[in-house]
Amino acid sequence: MSAREKKLLALLLIAGFIILNVFLFGFYTQKKSQFDNNFRSAKTRLQQAIAFQDSSAELADEMEWLAENQPQTAVYQTIQTQLQQYAELQARNLGLSIKSQELLPTDTSGVYYQRAQIKINLTGQEQSLYRWFDSINDPKSFRCAYQIRLTPNAQDDTLIDCSATLSQWFVPAT
Repeated sequence: MSAREKKLLALLLIAGFIILNVFLFGFYTQKKSQFDNNFRSAKTRLQQAIAFQDSSAELADEMEWLAENQPQTAVYQTIQTQLQQYAELQARNLGLSIKSQELLPTDTSGVYYQRAQIKINLTGQEQSLYRWFDSINDPKSFRCAYQIRLTPNAQDDTLIDCSATLSQWFVPAT
């Protein structure tokens, strides 16, 4: 082989090596970006799984409590009547005077539970009202007072007028 042929062969080998490196570099960068995308996706899924695990641990206690304190199965009229009677009894026991009561439609938007509601207007002393709220708000009975509005009584400064909506959740009878 002559010197010119050796130089040509060397030049072709170097050009082939450079072309091979260009293709391999393109393949490498493509695989690296795929790996980076897969890594980021896996990292995101791992963070979501950890967050889900943490929240499920928090919810486990609430779900246990709910299983232990499942509300009674009943028709809404019964629950609404019991709620109204309980509110009246507690108000009378604490020296509150009931101005008016209104039966509200049952909230049936829940998947598992429905909510019986009444609106009640009371007048009494502040401490008695707070004791009444304390007796009404009972998580184990799935009962609460919300939409509470307290205003001073127009005739007597020692009394407070109160308007509250009371709710009690229950499992509807089928």
